[in-house]
Amino acid sequence: MRLLRGRASDPETDQRRTREMVSDAADTDEPALRVWTPHRQVVFGRRDRRSDGYERARELALQRDFAVREREVGGRAVAYTGTTVAFALAEPVDDHRRGIGARYDRALDALQSALVDCGAAVERGEPPNSFCPGSHSLQIDDGKVAGVAQRVRQDVAVVAGVVVVTDAAAIADVLDSVYDALDVPFDPASVGSLTASTDGETTPERVVDAVARAFGAESER
Repeated sequence: MRLLRGRASDPETDQRRTREMVSDAADTDEPALRVWTPHRQVVFGRRDRRSDGYERARELALQRDFAVREREVGGRAVAYTGTTVAFALAEPVDDHRRGIGARYDRALDALQSALVDCGAAVERGEPPNSFCPGSHSLQIDDGKVAGVAQRVRQDVAVVAGVVVVTDAAAIADVLDSVYDALDVPFDPASVGSLTASTDGETTPERVVDAVARAFGAESER
């Protein structure tokens, strides 16, 4: 499995880099993992774009100095602050109808192992009214710190996720306004962070390294 680190010069180029990695994985039949800290931005999902309050939600994110991007898959808005860690695992598939649950389980196991190695006492699940709610999440006490999603094409499956390392207050603040505009239930207190449970010793760089090891990535390109 090849490994990609680092972010591009701007959010648009950064997003394109991930798309290119996914296409390369499908073309070469070689799995690839990207682990990085995206630019400060709010990324909206397909369900968000269908909301009557979508344009207002975009304005509120921009007012708080977050760039605005859109992703192809569903789910709700996710905020990145520049210290938030993201990962995307692209795996070629022979049958896109099979293996969805197994890929979720492997990814969540690997992510949990990585965060435990960083000293965080993470458990599966999430508190009520969390950001980007879903059944494949990790939490510390009553705060969500990570979530995993999956998109499957005919030839490649992409399992992606986000880890809140620090800046929980900034994420809670922008998503409180954004989710209110989208009419989505959200509790700002549900946002957790790794630094809150590790006495501030966990850095984004440490999390990137731990995630790469946990997923078994071998070479950087």
